Amino acid sequence: MADRVGVQKRNLMMLSGSFYIAKDRDSRPQGDDSHFICEEKQTIGLADGVGGWSSHGVDAGLYARELMNNSLLAILTQPDRQVDPMEVLNEAFRKTKAEGSSTVCIITLQEDNILHAVNMGDSGFMLIRQGAAVYKSPIQQHSFNYPYQLGNSANSDKPWQAQVIKLAVEPGDVIIAGTDGLFDNLSESLILEAAAAGIELGLDPEEVAWPVAQQAYNISLDREAVTPYVQASMMAGQRHTGGKKDDITVIVSRILDT
Repeated sequence: MADRVGVQKRNLMMLSGSFYIAKDRDSRPQGDDSHFICEEKQTIGLADGVGGWSSHGVDAGLYARELMNNSLLAILTQPDRQVDPMEVLNEAFRKTKAEGSSTVCIITLQEDNILHAVNMGDSGFMLIRQGAAVYKSPIQQHSFNYPYQLGNSANSDKPWQAQVIKLAVEPGDVIIAGTDGLFDNLSESLILEAAAAGIELGLDPEEVAWPVAQQAYNISLDREAVTPYVQASMMAGQRHTGGKKDDITVIVSRILDT
């Protein structure tokens, strides 16, 4: 009888890069989005401050920036490759005291080679495998253009309402995460098209993120474009034409065999 040969499970890693375009590049280059990449803990996160707060004299990006900063601080206290994104979100939420509200998405690669994520609102991510989108996180919204959002006001949502997502990943997989400035302007097929060359050439993640963000920005300025946002507005019985001008954050992560 042949001896059994143990097969050691491969350890995967997530290599990430990002690109950001503010909708008002000249007057408000900081915009309302915020994000982080923590290679040490194999975790990424992004948040989109809800723009409606600006009509109340509140910096709409302040809550998102504070939430992401507190998320990163929480991540740094957790064991390597064992980050719990829901714990991170809960702690960051408790410590964020700024006015405003924000959508949020936090994604981590744990030691079991499973992608663990929490997502609230209309930010989110896609998982690409062998050139095809095999998963896209669903949108959470109360009604059209009214996404779930964390905040300190009475009407804001709470961390427990966020979606918890777990996905097995393989070497060669690519994650494209973004705020609604990406997904409102580009369909899945157009995101794949914008990223395809960079993925095939094995470019660094930020070099893949740039053309995706740039294409979303170009479409946001096109008054004739038929976008996911236009299609959603029609389904809601509303009329919106052309691209949606918005801040655009794109994070690209490659899953690699160590």
